[in-house]
Amino acid sequence: MNKFEQLGLNESLLLAIKDLGFENPSEVQEKAIPLLLEKDTDIVALAQTGTGKTAAFGFPVIQKIDAENRDTQALILSPTRELCLQITNEIKLYSKYVKGLNTVAVYGGASITEQAKDIRRGAQIIVATPGRMQDMINRGMVNIKNIDYCILDEADEMLNMGFYEDITAILSDTPKEKSTWLFSATMPQEVARIAKEFMNSPQEITVGHKNSGNENVSHEFYLVSARDRYPALKRLADANPDIFSVIFCRTKRDTQAVAEKLIEDGYNAAALHGDLSQAQRDGVMKSFRGRQIQMLVATDVAARGIDVDDITHVINYQLPDEIETYTHRSGRTGRAGKSGTSLVIITKSELRKISQIERIIKMKFEEKPIPSGEEICQIQLFHLANRIKDVEIDHEIDKYLPAIEEVLQDLPKDELIKRMVSVEFNRFIAYYKKSRDISQGTNERREPGVIPSNGAVRFFINIGSRDNFDWMTLKDYLRDTLELGQDDLFKVDVKEGFSFFNTDAEHATKVMETLNAVNIDGRKINVEISNNDGGGNSRRRDHGGRNSGGRSGGRSSGRNSGGFRERNSSPRGERSSNSRSGSDRNFAPRERSSNKDDRGFSSRSERPRRESSSNSERPSRRSSSNDSNGGFFDKAKRSRRD
Repeated sequence: MNKFEQLGLNESLLLAIKDLGFENPSEVQEKAIPLLLEKDTDIVALAQTGTGKTAAFGFPVIQKIDAENRDTQALILSPTRELCLQITNEIKLYSKYVKGLNTVAVYGGASITEQAKDIRRGAQIIVATPGRMQDMINRGMVNIKNIDYCILDEADEMLNMGFYEDITAILSDTPKEKSTWLFSATMPQEVARIAKEFMNSPQEITVGHKNSGNENVSHEFYLVSARDRYPALKRLADANPDIFSVIFCRTKRDTQAVAEKLIEDGYNAAALHGDLSQAQRDGVMKSFRGRQIQMLVATDVAARGIDVDDITHVINYQLPDEIETYTHRSGRTGRAGKSGTSLVIITKSELRKISQIERIIKMKFEEKPIPSGEEICQIQLFHLANRIKDVEIDHEIDKYLPAIEEVLQDLPKDELIKRMVSVEFNRFIAYYKKSRDISQGTNERREPGVIPSNGAVRFFINIGSRDNFDWMTLKDYLRDTLELGQDDLFKVDVKEGFSFFNTDAEHATKVMETLNAVNIDGRKINVEISNNDGGGNSRRRDHGGRNSGGRSGGRSSGRNSGGFRERNSSPRGERSSNSRSGSDRNFAPRERSSNKDDRGFSSRSERPRRESSSNSERPSRRSSSNDSNGGFFDKAKRSRRD
């Protein structure tokens, strides 16, 4: 007996469930469906993304709708266009045997008049993004004053995106006697406020612990220097040849930069952020779902509502500002009972954030070293051997075999295997033999004042903003005085009477000897090795602006590197860029120089490049077509938030 039959669902829904191949309800479905079918009530359901929440509210609302009445009876609000369309499609699948039931999606980026026409034709269920729904209400295009059910899906996501005012306005336009069903992964203050203001004694359903992480997801962190974030990302990708992942960055600018570097280095990657047009976003997601893209680099805002099966890894290239956001990120993997891995690339100054996240998700992180070049080569070698073993033979090659056999006839079997593998693998091995170890490790300890032999060194210097320096001018002064490159100094933090800065250990002796012999306006400069690793309480990061008491020469990013900032109801500001995705290419490493900026990017990549004549140049920031994705990259336009 199908367990769904025990939940009280009617025959038409059970037929659809059978067609869909569902056998056993998830925990949230087992708890929510009987409760919602039994009586009209308000509920708050807390469960992670990917636990079957759409069916948990979809089946009951379909069964409760009067399909013979063409009036709108239910409104489902979701944070993004992608999730809005996904819910609509699922509701239609669930209700395929319910004659006369019509579900309409309402979202930005499409014709509002066409959507209004669809509703006027009769839509018992509307699935909408908050911004577009409020727009239609303001224009008198939709009437929700008599609905029976209002469902808030991914409530915490909607509020985190800045939809609080829209949601409260929409709820205020609905009848008080309706049933409100709120589904959320976490329970921040804003969600609790909505529940208190607009819900009547809601019953609570919790799957796992409040705000907890998915038990199917393992959590790992990798400690590196700030400048090694990108090489670390590449090594993690190389150590997982079958990776199918979402990589999270804080800003549009970093998202675009990481995606472009990955494409340049031969990965099948693309960026997803708010400055892409809707057509571009749809194209990227279509390619990602079709696995033409292996590594999707995204901002938190753009990734909301992504529901793609079998994502193997979530990679936090940068940790989010809010702890709850990490829960949503990691929830993209380990879905539908499958296992997944959430990786975090951090610096020493961010270590305390790991403890904060552990307390929230009630799970422990495992610290792991960045894979060595030898490990990666071994993994890739076996991966290549398995690809050769499992490849499907195209018998069109048969007509060429006599000539090929003649060329290779003098080679014994073991020699032939070695040469065949080496064709693709030689440069890969050569690259990793020369590359340096970039793992930092938390067990490193340094005696005060002792110059280490490797890693990054943080210095104290007795000049600051009162000497008319900000982070940018101090960095320029130190670079010129020490005759170092633009990227050899980083994490410059200017205070009123003193400052801090970092260099690699190889420059430490030069820094001490040179600067301690310098005078500024008759005052002797004093430089010491600092015990501070660069964490502190600084609100901004060098090359995005450290806290400086002097002139405001640097750009401001508003980040807090010392801990998570308080939740803000509005989306983060991000810089504009476009997106491209890479076509399928084979690994073909090539040695390149490394000139990294302070975000860990290189003007010349450290990653072994894959050969491809069509992709040998660095992608431009202009829009362009893409062979594997059907030319969907039109000129990027700033899209609406929904």
